[in-house]
Amino acid sequence: MDLAPGVSTATFGIVNFDAEISPDGKTLYFVESQFSASGPQSADILIANWNGSAFVRDSNSATIMKRVNTSKNLEYAPAISASGLELFFTRLNGTDAALYVATRTDASSPFGAPRKIQAATGFVEGPTLSPDEKSLYYHKREGGLFVIYRVTRTLATTQG
Repeated sequence: MDLAPGVSTATFGIVNFDAEISPDGKTLYFVESQFSASGPQSADILIANWNGSAFVRDSNSATIMKRVNTSKNLEYAPAISASGLELFFTRLNGTDAALYVATRTDASSPFGAPRKIQAATGFVEGPTLSPDEKSLYYHKREGGLFVIYRVTRTLATTQG
């Protein structure tokens, strides 16, 4: 496995993970994290754009994600809608993981303030959209296991 030269900083302790490519293949949403011996110290969602041969970090990434990323929490596991107007992700605050969605009016604007997805309760993470975007799948920690759940736009939750 090689580092992605347009994405990776090739800096010791900086790890990129949880990558999501937009359905049109033009945008990469990924997480950049500072790791130490005790685990991740930070995790933020960033953006890279396809330039025809590789993904290259978007110079406006910090501005676009300003309201998504926080200094005290870890944001990870991005899932983007086909329109690029909805970003679903996990936010870890201490030991509490929750799902959030941030929206924007057009695909080049910054995302607005994220809203917690209230229908997904407990320690939940790893959102992913169904192809028709009517369902959001995620996993929930139950005891020592993770169980797949689904929430729909009508907020009905079923166990899978």
